[in-house]
Amino acid sequence: MAAFLLRRLSGYLVLAVLAASLAYLLAATALRPRSNFDGRIPRPPEAVIEAHLARLNLDDRAPLAERYGTWAAGVARGDFGRTWEDRPVNAELWRRLGVSLRLIPLGALLGGVLGVLLGAYAAVRHGRAADRLITFTSCLLLAVPVFVLAVLLQMVASKVNEMTGVRLFEWVGESGPGASDGPFGVLGALGDRARHLLLPTATIALAQLALYSRYQRGLMLDVLHADFVRTARAKGLRRRDALLRHGLRTALIPMTTYFAYAFGLLLLGAMFTEKLFGWHGMGEWLVDAITQGDVNVVAAVDCVAVCAVLLAGLASDLVYGILDPRVRTGPRP
Repeated sequence: MAAFLLRRLSGYLVLAVLAASLAYLLAATALRPRSNFDGRIPRPPEAVIEAHLARLNLDDRAPLAERYGTWAAGVARGDFGRTWEDRPVNAELWRRLGVSLRLIPLGALLGGVLGVLLGAYAAVRHGRAADRLITFTSCLLLAVPVFVLAVLLQMVASKVNEMTGVRLFEWVGESGPGASDGPFGVLGALGDRARHLLLPTATIALAQLALYSRYQRGLMLDVLHADFVRTARAKGLRRRDALLRHGLRTALIPMTTYFAYAFGLLLLGAMFTEKLFGWHGMGEWLVDAITQGDVNVVAAVDCVAVCAVLLAGLASDLVYGILDPRVRTGPRP
């Protein structure tokens, strides 16, 4: 098991370097930080613009290989450079990452767990009303883009607030101003944060739930009448116990691989979610950086995204090894 994980980790490290380098090269080729000065009145002298961009390693007229070498040397030292506004990328990166980590893991966990459970339940109830309802809901959610789902949830929450006369839902930012100044102090602030967290978390969770439930349903259908399930029942296990101990465990093995591939879609959905709900996290920062042509910020966010996806792949390999004993024991001689 340890040798298997070490082999995968070494491969992931190579992939991380290649993916991060490609992300920088694409950003440096496609984006133009120089355009931020075009609309300024009066426009700074060309020499001032050239000196500013050259000092920040953002001069699109400099050789691409030279800019990449400077950027790669900085990343090797743990320095992602500076934004086009001459602010350190590292400080803002960690702050934005903290915001995203308060939002993404909870929604991903809820969506993944509920999706697997609902998909397995739908397979067990194949052809019945519960299966049809779960299938219809999952297909409907899959057909709705994440940004449309976020807007729909905001509309529903607004109607609920109007009907009840109480602001049960909030969806702008992480918390309201002066949330801790009320009579309940810290508890009031926590409640306010929970209200702001509910809708964006639901957006991410519903999008993930739809993906996982459809995939898990198909996997579970493949093992419902498998020989090992029938053998377990012949030995005296109840149908529910046989499906949980043997059927679901086997059906979860390919799901761990799917988790690694779906993690990229999770990050994409989180990017739209942060932007629509006013969360100042990595996704919102990436969108703003692209519009501003801020190459160093785009490259830094891409590096974090690459590492996150590859760590998800490593976690997938670990869970795969736990579920499948053949990975732990290795091939037989």
